Amino acid sequence: MVTGIICAVVGVVCVVIGVLNILGNVSMLHSYHIDNLKKEDIPKFGKRVGTGMIIVGVSIIISGVSMVIAELTGNETYLLYGEIIMAIGLIIGIAITLITIKKYNKKII
Repeated sequence: MVTGIICAVVGVVCVVIGVLNILGNVSMLHSYHIDNLKKEDIPKFGKRVGTGMIIVGVSIIISGVSMVIAELTGNETYLLYGEIIMAIGLIIGIAITLITIKKYNKKII
């Protein structure tokens, strides 16, 4: 159960970072991801990267909650569903983030 709670907390942190990015605070990203950004692109960049982070965070929260439910009920099906949702969320969220960084920074690293 502790693992599920920790997972959910990590997800909440990702969501908070995503919201901060959407609000225009991209300072939590590595500097090389924002070095070539134009000032007028920061709001669009922040919204897209933030959306990716929120998707990642929500999928991690769902996975954590499913871990707790699986442990409380003894039904491993919840764990499987949580893992599937987390995998899909990670793929989509990371893809959105990387595509956005490539589009606005012209490179990933």
